[in-house]
Amino acid sequence: MLRNHLRLLFAILLLTAAAFAKQKNVQQESLAMYVERVERQAIEPASGSPGSLWQDGGRLAYLTADYKAARIGDLITIVIVHDLTASNAASVSTARNFSASSGISALPGKLKTGGVEQLFSPTSAQTLSGKSQASTTSSLQTTLAGRVVAVLSSGLLVVEAERQMTMNNEKQTIVIRGLVRTGDIAPDNSVPSNNIADLELQLKGKGVLSDGTHPPNIIVRGILRVLGF
Repeated sequence: MLRNHLRLLFAILLLTAAAFAKQKNVQQESLAMYVERVERQAIEPASGSPGSLWQDGGRLAYLTADYKAARIGDLITIVIVHDLTASNAASVSTARNFSASSGISALPGKLKTGGVEQLFSPTSAQTLSGKSQASTTSSLQTTLAGRVVAVLSSGLLVVEAERQMTMNNEKQTIVIRGLVRTGDIAPDNSVPSNNIADLELQLKGKGVLSDGTHPPNIIVRGILRVLGF
C-alpha cells in the first residue's frame, strides 16, 4: 500500500514539473527567439524597383521626417493605458407542481364508500432557483521609455521596455514588448499601448505584499489539483 502511494506521489511530481517547465519556457522567451518568431509572421514587402540602390529604410530616406524612432537602438516612449472591465450575470428559476387524486365515490347496492373514497392522492413540488455573477476589473496606466531592438523586413519596429521600481520593501517590474508601425508614432516620439501589435505586458512583484499572496509550492499545487481540496 505504501509503495502504491509513493508511486502516485512520484507521478504527480513528474506531471506538475513538466507543466511548470513548459510555462517557465514561455515566460522566459529570449529576445532572439521572439524576433525570429515575429519575423516568420511578417509579410515580405514587394520591392517596387528591383536592383535599385535606393533603400526605403536608409538613413537618407527621412531627411524631412520628425525626430522619431526608426532604427535599432532608438528610444521610444510607450504610454500604457490598460483598462479592462468585464461582468457576467445569470439567473435561472424553475417551478413544478404535481397533484393527483383517485378514489371511489359509489358502489353497487347500498355499500358505503367511506373507506375507499380516497384510494391514491400523491402530491409533489419541485423548485429550483439559482443566480451567478462574476465581475473583473483591471487598470494599469503608466509611461515608460523603451528602445527599438529590431526592425523587421516589413518595416515594423520591435520595441521593448523594462522598468524596475522598489518602494516600501516591494519590488515592481514592468516588462512590455511588441510591434510598432512607424506611422503610429506621434511627433513627440510616443506610442500608445493600444497601437502595439503582439503586445506582451508583464507586471511582476516581489516583496512583502507578494510573499503574502504567493501560491503554494509545486508539490502542494500538484496534490491539490489531484485530490481537489
